[in-house]
Amino acid sequence: MTIIAIDGPAAAGKGTLARRLAAALGFDYLDTGLIYRAVGMELHRAGQDPADFTAAEATARSLTPEALRASDLRGDDAAQAASKVAAIPGVRAALLEFQRRFAHTPPSGRGAVLDGRDIGTVVCPEAEVKLFVVASLEKRAERRLKELQTADGGAIYADVLADMQERDDRDRNRSVAPLVAAEGALLLDTSDLDADQAFAAALAYLREKGVASL
Repeated sequence: MTIIAIDGPAAAGKGTLARRLAAALGFDYLDTGLIYRAVGMELHRAGQDPADFTAAEATARSLTPEALRASDLRGDDAAQAASKVAAIPGVRAALLEFQRRFAHTPPSGRGAVLDGRDIGTVVCPEAEVKLFVVASLEKRAERRLKELQTADGGAIYADVLADMQERDDRDRNRSVAPLVAAEGALLLDTSDLDADQAFAAALAYLREKGVASL
């Protein structure tokens, strides 16, 4: 049973890559960022501050699998709320066990692919394969802008760029599980790669590690 840990900043392409790798290998996939988005949005919907330590921890401890199917977890509000709750130690502790249980006992029993901010460093430091997916801030902002414009058409590049810079700073400088590459992780820069090229590069690395036989 193999665990693949994929980390990186927002809009670097790690989610798309993780889903494709899981499908190609027949592994189970967990978008760990969605867990934090679910906590953040439950607070947001209730009119509570996602940065409120007590409320956020209580919400994390009562989170149900059904909450991960909410329709509003992919927008920018959810992304910002997730980044705030993810900086709270009590929230991370409450959700850590869920992630580790999925990684070590995936439904298929074949393997698991998890993507997030601290999979290779905190959640599954024992993962057989670790990738750290990056891209330039400008390229990531362009990608996120396209996503937001497709959704509502009202996004502005300068605002998206500023929001992403703020989120990067928060993720990298938080005291708990900051965004850093895990030791031994492959650094995959997707700034000049499309999804197919990034997938091919990752598969080549998996073959080197003896995981992929495609």
